[in-house]
Parts: sequence; structure tokens; C-alpha cells
Amino acid sequence: MTNMRALYQEVILDHNRKPRNFGPLPEATCQATGDNPLCGDHYDIYAVVEDGVIQKVGFHGEGCAISKAAASMMTVRAKGKTVDEAREMIEEFRQMLTGRLDLSGEHSLGHLTVFEGVSQLPQRVKCAVLPWHALDAALRGEEVTSTEGEADVWTEE
Repeated sequence: MTNMRALYQEVILDHNRKPRNFGPLPEATCQATGDNPLCGDHYDIYAVVEDGVIQKVGFHGEGCAISKAAASMMTVRAKGKTVDEAREMIEEFRQMLTGRLDLSGEHSLGHLTVFEGVSQLPQRVKCAVLPWHALDAALRGEEVTSTEGEADVWTEE
């Protein structure tokens, strides 16, 4: 458990300091803004989708280390996926953060499982899920999403 916690901290810090795919994508074919009004995390998620495949994905905004690392790692993992594969990954990530995904079984999360420990920090689940929620909204053609109100389905049963 200590090794996993150390890996989690190292990965979060690395992606927070050097976020991948950070910056707007002017050529985006879909985008959404994700907002967590309780803590101030705010991200714009951009994607270029061609023929049902995510060709590019990026993000811009600000938030805590967990939300920025989650956005960075999400962009890396989502690039090259079909929209359906991305939606499956979004659902698996949400299930992992709410303790409902059996990580010993088959899933598509790969290295994203370092976020498993966030499920033990309920106040941080919304931080980690915010960029994923915004990507889901962008892929559905919505422009704005929030972790409050209807979005509570992302963190609760």
C-alpha cells in the first residue's frame, strides 16, 4: 500500500507540474467547460473528433493538483480512442472513484488506476472526476457542466 501511495503522489505531482496537452485547441470540434463551484476548479476541455475517433484532446484552466493531474492523464489516455471507448473509460473512472469498479477484473483504465486512492477521500472525488465529466459533456455536445446539482450522479449512487 505504501508503494502505491508513493506512486500516486509522484504521478499526481508530475502531471500537476508538467500537464500534458495543456492549452486550448482552436480547431476543436467539441468542447465543454467543467466547473466545481465549491473548490474553484474550472477547466475547458477541447477535443477534435473525426470519424468517431478522438484525434486530439486538450484542456485549459485551473484547479488543484488532483484535478489538473486527472485532466492531464485523461487527455493522454483519451487520444486515439473512439467516442464509445472514451465513454466506457469515463464510466469506469467514475466507478473506480466511487468504489464500484473491480480493478482485478477487465477494464480500460491502465495507469489511471493510480487515482484509486481518491475514493478514500470523498471531498476530493469531485476534483478528480471534473475533467472527465467535462469530456463526457463535450462528447455529448453540451457546453457547460458542473459537479453540483444533477452532476451528483457522478459521485453518488
